[in-house]
Amino acid sequence: MDYLDALIMHGPRLWDGLLLTVQLTVISGLLAFIVAIILGLMAGSAKVLVRIPARIIIEFFRGTSLLVQLMWLFYVLPLFGPSLEAMLVAIFGLTLNYGAYGAEAVRASLTSVPQGQWEATVALSMSWPHKMRRIIFPQAWALMLPSLTNLWVHLLKGSSIVYIIGMSEFTFELLQLRRTTDWFFALAVVGLVVYFLIALVLTQLMRLLEARAKYKLGRGPSLREILSPIPTAKKSPDDQPAPVLPGGAR
Repeated sequence: MDYLDALIMHGPRLWDGLLLTVQLTVISGLLAFIVAIILGLMAGSAKVLVRIPARIIIEFFRGTSLLVQLMWLFYVLPLFGPSLEAMLVAIFGLTLNYGAYGAEAVRASLTSVPQGQWEATVALSMSWPHKMRRIIFPQAWALMLPSLTNLWVHLLKGSSIVYIIGMSEFTFELLQLRRTTDWFFALAVVGLVVYFLIALVLTQLMRLLEARAKYKLGRGPSLREILSPIPTAKKSPDDQPAPVLPGGAR
């Protein structure tokens, strides 16, 4: 059987596996963002009772393997009572693992906001929620997005191990394709190209989100300028009209 025939025969299963991988990446990625922000804010808190639990959660899920976490949630947890479906286990495992990594990016971004900004919020007697929403977090958001983008791409690749809990995601279907072709075609051609394209789309979308965050802070062009097919000409100081002085002189 040649490569094209094998690809056509396995096409529907590869498509289903690809859709499952995309679902896991999008759902787990969005939830991991939320977990990262919550844990990052807690880890940066000055209150010990808030900071210590967050540090424990972060270090636990960062310090243990995603493979072990998935197997524990799927095979060990039912021995103590609750039994979860494979999809929920995969989402929980990916969310908590990468959310813990993202929490450190959030905490580091918050501490990277200039000290003068923090002092200004104190001088204005802003409450903690108000200063976070209006002053601190918008600046930290623009700083943390590149790191969170990298983690989302890692989550995409990390989703390839959920087949150990019985899920037929894209990598699992690639391994089935390998049985009728070979390792090179299934993984080095089909797998490499597809994963690269997904990661590329994900990265470009996150770059647009980063550009929007920077534009709101006055640090870059707007999305309309970025997406416009016609480049926007920047005005130089020489193009500005000379000021008109009293009496009509220039």
